[in-house]
Amino acid sequence: MARKFLYAIAVLVVLAIAAVFALRLFPGALTRAALVPTSGFEQQDKLAGNTYADPAMWFSMPGMGVDDPSRWLPPGVSRAEEGTLPVAVFFVHPTSYLERTRWNAPLDDAQSQARARLFLRGMASAFGEAAEIWAPRYRQATFGAFLTDKPEGEMAIDAAYGDVEMAFDRFLASIGPDRPIVLAGHSQGALHVLRLLRERVAGTPLQARIAMAYPIGWPISLAHDLPALGLPACETAEQAGCIVTWSSFAEPADPNEWLALYSRSPGFDVHVRGDSAILCVNPLTGRAGGDAPASANLGTLKPSADLTSAELIPSAVPARCDKRGLLLIGDPPDLGPYVLPGNNYHVYDIPLFWANLRQDFERRTQAWAAAAR
Repeated sequence: MARKFLYAIAVLVVLAIAAVFALRLFPGALTRAALVPTSGFEQQDKLAGNTYADPAMWFSMPGMGVDDPSRWLPPGVSRAEEGTLPVAVFFVHPTSYLERTRWNAPLDDAQSQARARLFLRGMASAFGEAAEIWAPRYRQATFGAFLTDKPEGEMAIDAAYGDVEMAFDRFLASIGPDRPIVLAGHSQGALHVLRLLRERVAGTPLQARIAMAYPIGWPISLAHDLPALGLPACETAEQAGCIVTWSSFAEPADPNEWLALYSRSPGFDVHVRGDSAILCVNPLTGRAGGDAPASANLGTLKPSADLTSAELIPSAVPARCDKRGLLLIGDPPDLGPYVLPGNNYHVYDIPLFWANLRQDFERRTQAWAAAAR
């Protein structure tokens, strides 16, 4: 199992390579030329209504046993009794499709599907003590769709969301009317989770069943986004029914390009986000804002240099939310050479704080269950 995790970290690296080299060697227009599809957008046929009734359309779902990538654990970490946390997690994986030949990944693209399974080992596994974990396959937008202002980019993201929404409907029908729900995802997956919150949850009876939301690695404007989501930011470590997210940068951080993209993009209220503060819940304290020393870090997932073993390293990095809402993690940790420009540790948002996220999830869902009783 350790080797499988190392493959996941290696794939994270591979996924970052194209973006890193392009951004470092071919900035601006050349970056887009290297990663953004040049073909026209091909409208996807809507999936049949019963598509997600097929277990093959799920990377993770109840009953998969040892084949479920979301149930992976690093060496030395023991598993509690199944169903200890009586919630159903709906986890949407990040971008694993890098090709520029299509705007959306085909479901039969073996490489991107294999990458997605491995991402779940390193990310969704933090939620592995849930009674149910559901992680759908979907025709994700390609990486380049997020690097362009072309309308095709937005169309690809919308098309990907259509699949996620259909999977969510099947998830709701399968878990029954009473099971509390946790929505989680990273990067593109986080974006789709936020849209579910905005369009399917906020202001509906379903909102009362949302025990937690973890849309990690996607910036949320406190002024222009958060009010539309129906849930508050998590202000304390014991709070449930709230939102946890962060975006990681080592120091010295140079987030200017990242912030420029954020600042000129429209919020969920359609107003430009500008210099509005970004939601940052510190993963080491469970509170919005603030800082914590490395000693508070229960464990960072780190592969060995030769990728033959893996270990959970305690006290590896600190965490501090700065005034703009970025999560600063001190000196760059040695997690591999494929960090995005500006000391952006986006690829490692969850592995950096894997053990703390696992504890956070347990604490908040238990608080939710206690309040329900």
